[in-house]
Amino acid sequence: MTTWPVHGRISGPIVMIGFGSIGRGTLPLIERHFEFDRSRVTVIDPVDEDRALLDERGIAFVQQAVTQANYRDLLAPLLTQGGGQGFCVNLSVDTSSLAIMELCREIGALYIDTVVEPWAGFYFDRSAGPEKRTNYALRETVMEARRRNPGGTTAVSTCGANPGMVSWFVKQGLLDLARDLAIPHDEPRTREGWAALMQRVGVKGIHIAERDTQRARNPKPPRVFVNTWSVEGFVSEGLQPAELGWGSFEPWMPENGREHEAGCQAAIYLLQPGANTRVRSWTPTAQAQFGFLVTHNESISIADYYTVRDEAGRAVYRPTCHYAYHPCDDAVLSLHEMFGQAGEMQPDWHILDETEIVDGIDELGVLLYGHGRNAYWYGSQLSIEETRRIAPYQNATGLQVSSAVLAGMVWALENPEAGIVEADEMDFRRCLEVQMPYLGPVNGFYTDWTPLSERPGLFPEDIDESDPWQFRNILVR
Repeated sequence: MTTWPVHGRISGPIVMIGFGSIGRGTLPLIERHFEFDRSRVTVIDPVDEDRALLDERGIAFVQQAVTQANYRDLLAPLLTQGGGQGFCVNLSVDTSSLAIMELCREIGALYIDTVVEPWAGFYFDRSAGPEKRTNYALRETVMEARRRNPGGTTAVSTCGANPGMVSWFVKQGLLDLARDLAIPHDEPRTREGWAALMQRVGVKGIHIAERDTQRARNPKPPRVFVNTWSVEGFVSEGLQPAELGWGSFEPWMPENGREHEAGCQAAIYLLQPGANTRVRSWTPTAQAQFGFLVTHNESISIADYYTVRDEAGRAVYRPTCHYAYHPCDDAVLSLHEMFGQAGEMQPDWHILDETEIVDGIDELGVLLYGHGRNAYWYGSQLSIEETRRIAPYQNATGLQVSSAVLAGMVWALENPEAGIVEADEMDFRRCLEVQMPYLGPVNGFYTDWTPLSERPGLFPEDIDESDPWQFRNILVR
């Protein structure tokens, strides 16, 4: 595409918190697709490694960590000076999404992030029990803030590739299924309508099924964690308990599975780290594969969004939902090395940029399973080659995230008084319209594969053949 559409005008200051791999990729998309005053853009990061990219653009840089002690004094003046409506783009780690979101709403600034991030120390707090370190607990703090202060200035919570884009894929995949199964329907306009359609189509569960085949020119060195996106973010979420939206049809729970005492009750967690928990899943290129059951907000929000309740408020239908992530091979080796050291992260880490990757794709989609056509995967198959052609400073994984941030920003500008929202509640057609030019091939695939395919093999297994799509058959034990 040689002429990029301008999707809107940001009338006030733009403050980007964090300038790592996703921040570097998001900035050029903001430059392409919005009208704004460059002199009113500020990037904040404690590291100045990529400051040259900002200096050559004339963009102000503040080398400072955003902390619980300074965030109000630091951010409020930057987001309000000069008039217009400010926009805070939070792409950082160790900064409380909730605190910054609430500050933005107080001062009337738009807000977006890609994760419900806590202040530094949360993920590794040994004094807190596993339940308190879950994404369920983090999400509930945002949901409580929404109940306490509904409506008002828009704050888009958890809007990257996943969580974020995959919620829009779920809706498109569900409509494809309803069409192909010849189920009469109108496109739903409400949360209740979408949940009812999911129930009618007969979806038992959803995997956020991803395979990253991007391959570096040089192999991973010992004692270095290598990844295609934030190492700090991946290690943090990987050491949280494995979490999944818990479907209404599941008859079995792992012995170390635990339910939550409060909140939406749409999810459970396991007493083991997500990045050391394997599940069976499927993507079009890899076919059958092991993925890691890493906790993500969408595992909970999707299950919650598609819950059907009776008149008494009891959940009568809910799909199981969880991440099934096979990262790039260097990241798999890095996890193996890290957990061999009892979960202690390597002393050094490295994010592969677009110049180091020789080939590969990030195949990220949603696998809707258990219905009349067995399983349907719908998603993006973005290659590193196409990424280089269409956007600077990022690999395929990063572009799927940064383009979703772009879509979320457009939606927020067009809906500035929507309050706190998750991607499941946004206009999926509008968001995908903005994002599609950056996703490479976006396709749907049916498969006859199930978690019981070719099982049991040479050894007996604890499986339930009455329903191949039970979590009992998906979890690798």
